[in-house]
Amino acid sequence: MSLTIAAIRSGTDPVGKLPEAAFHRTLETPLGCPKCDVSYNLVVDWERATSKWFEEESRGLIRMLKKAIQMGHGSGHRVTHFETAGVVVKSFTVLEKAG
Repeated sequence: MSLTIAAIRSGTDPVGKLPEAAFHRTLETPLGCPKCDVSYNLVVDWERATSKWFEEESRGLIRMLKKAIQMGHGSGHRVTHFETAGVVVKSFTVLEKAG
């Protein structure tokens, strides 16, 4: 089973479905944009986050999420929810209502 990590922009609700789990854990250290003060909280399956292999399993995925957040700076961080899916990062945005 592959590890799924969601990065949700601070102050927003998840837009996509959270990783499969009965309980979720928000990791202590959020990921921040190196160019501004935007931060994203990391949410992961509780059991996977507390396993002894989590640090090794998550290293590459967290690196991909950091890159996605950095690339999102150019669009004003419109993406409020990123999620790892294997070697791909999915992004979810809130559609703005036409007024």
